[in-house]
Amino acid sequence: MTAPNPHPSTEGRTPYPVGLLLAGRRVVVVGGGQVAQRRLPALIATGADLHLISPATTPAVQAMADAGELTWHARPYEEGDLAEAWYVLVATDDPAVNTAVSAEAERARVFCSRSDDASAATAWTPASGRDAGATVAVLTGDPRHSAALRDSIVEGLRDGSLAARQYRSHGAGVALVGGGPGDPDLITVRGRRLLADADVVVTDRLAPRELLAELPEHVEVIDASKIPYGRFMAQEAINRTLIEHAKAGKFVVRLKGGDPYVFGRGGEELLACAEAGLPVTVVPGISSSISVPAAAGVPVTHRGMTHEFTVISGHVGPDDERSLTNWEAAAKMSGTLVLLMAVDKIGAIAARLVEHGRPADTPVAIVQEGTTAAQRRVDATLGTVAAVVEAEGVKPPAVIVIGDVVNVLAAAFQR
Repeated sequence: MTAPNPHPSTEGRTPYPVGLLLAGRRVVVVGGGQVAQRRLPALIATGADLHLISPATTPAVQAMADAGELTWHARPYEEGDLAEAWYVLVATDDPAVNTAVSAEAERARVFCSRSDDASAATAWTPASGRDAGATVAVLTGDPRHSAALRDSIVEGLRDGSLAARQYRSHGAGVALVGGGPGDPDLITVRGRRLLADADVVVTDRLAPRELLAELPEHVEVIDASKIPYGRFMAQEAINRTLIEHAKAGKFVVRLKGGDPYVFGRGGEELLACAEAGLPVTVVPGISSSISVPAAAGVPVTHRGMTHEFTVISGHVGPDDERSLTNWEAAAKMSGTLVLLMAVDKIGAIAARLVEHGRPADTPVAIVQEGTTAAQRRVDATLGTVAAVVEAEGVKPPAVIVIGDVVNVLAAAFQR
């Protein structure tokens, strides 16, 4: 009668996936070379009582021992080294040693992973990675295939293209999320994760609309658009909406265009929620004041040309008593001026800047619907910008850049 093979081929073997809790438990690693160097950090992170058995190690492994992260027994493997071990990793370049270690592990009923021969092992080490508190572990029997799958999954989690609803333990609250300038790919990874976790999304017109299509059916989307020259939802009503839904036990994401704190009234919303006793998470966004010019070929700074750039809201003109901008000071600065929400006031603004000393031939670029498929750039000067905007039918949202940086990259974009 033929005895069963204790180490059958990996073909047809289905591993049982399990997460080992090794904190405080004895784990033995035999071999101190490159394989051990790659595997040890993850074992150290478990809090295991690590024992390394090897006559020599790599400098990196020795540094782990010197730091007290493991106990290094600077000698060859000996029978009995696996006593009281819960798990063993065999990683030497000597097949005879590897076989002897795995044989002792089999007798002692200690799960054993072998770097040289998966078919002779009783445990396989998965290709693993971590992201946002989750561990991704892939087992295929082929280390290269496992690593490729692991990389794809972790990359998808990190860039937000692979998302799953997170069942939160922190309860209800509000997240102020900057959605970026318009292109849905320009929202931050954290912002995309929180959006995927939302029960309610309160969005405005400048937030990336495509992201809303990714939301599950149960998510309530509330349009808080402040459409220029049209219907709008008063800020007090937005604050009240955030508070009411969060107090009802919902996780509310306030999805805003650009950055919440760059002319986005994020500060007002945070203060209102804090006063109501609600936890608030703020996720910065890529501001259109920088990203939109960049997308249109305009750097807001350039070495040897400008040492500063100033971002100004143009939603009220220079003659409006509500204006808080020192237009005379802005005109006298030599750096770049970036105007937001200024399309209908650009004529008065340009005239005031010229009046206070900015040359009328200063280059101006107007970028409409920046970073989106509808993006277009219109060029002018301070002296002509009002007429050009009218003639070209420029509509908001648009970012206006004033300064010599407007043309500094023109040669490169004409090639």
